[in-house]
Amino acid sequence: MDASEASSLKRIERVRNRTLEDPSKVFEKNAWDDVCWDEEQLKNAEVRVLANSAEPLPESESWINNNSAKFLLNADQYWDKFYQKHCDQFFKDRKWLESEFPEVCEADERISALDEGAEPKRLTVFETGCGVGNTVFPLISSTKNAFVYCCDFSPEAIRLLKSRPQYSTERCHAFVGDLTDDDPSHWPLENESVDFIIMLFTLSAIRPEKMPAVIRLLVSFLKPGGYILFRDYGKYDLAQLRFKNTQCAGENLYIRQDGTLAYFFTQEQLRNLFIAEGMVEEQNAVDRRLLVNRKRNILMHRVWIQCKFRKP
Repeated sequence: MDASEASSLKRIERVRNRTLEDPSKVFEKNAWDDVCWDEEQLKNAEVRVLANSAEPLPESESWINNNSAKFLLNADQYWDKFYQKHCDQFFKDRKWLESEFPEVCEADERISALDEGAEPKRLTVFETGCGVGNTVFPLISSTKNAFVYCCDFSPEAIRLLKSRPQYSTERCHAFVGDLTDDDPSHWPLENESVDFIIMLFTLSAIRPEKMPAVIRLLVSFLKPGGYILFRDYGKYDLAQLRFKNTQCAGENLYIRQDGTLAYFFTQEQLRNLFIAEGMVEEQNAVDRRLLVNRKRNILMHRVWIQCKFRKP
């Protein structure tokens, strides 16, 4: 094991060290890692999803204004309203990036370790669905040589990101971009120019029929040997179980009260989507977390899927 691998293991251990071995102690911490589900819990989740998706809304009907098609076709407008309402106060900065996706920092360290006389290199990262910078700024602060391109299809989100004091054009280029626009001429990225693409809770906001084209576009930007680092909602996540049957727009697809979309993935679906575009699967894991509200004595089971795909 070399130094970088040992460093990665230490980073992961610092985060994934909350194992619930004694259920009676569940309220002693705010969160527990890698929580196993029993058969009864899985069955109950299946029943709830069957109940809230028994009659998906046809595109001619909706729980608002009798028109669900507008939610599927105009997602950018609803995300714009979301950021106009919440500004940069809704999501927290993702300080867990270095532990869950150490590949970016390790690549940055390798560049920094090059001889001073060597030709300077730059690590190119592209984050999709960047919102107001909750991934961008932790990433910039933890690297020295990374230049981050980042896009969101909400103009308001990009405006807020650029207004934050951490934003610097020397390290970042933020722009409005719709991932379903597969015309390469509309993007500031060149073919095979990116080392890492980060997709965190982005693909779930896109209509399922558009997902293959989105992945195909992103793969075209990626250098051979480059990675797509992915994290998104898994099937039976608490958010899915909470939806009402009047919010279902298709299998595992829902419309939130604010009009934004939420899709819930299985490992097999993601594997098929990325492999179909020539990517090699290096990680595809279900991350089951138990979040604890100790003040209200509430347990919240979250299900996310974390993947790493490499371009040959």
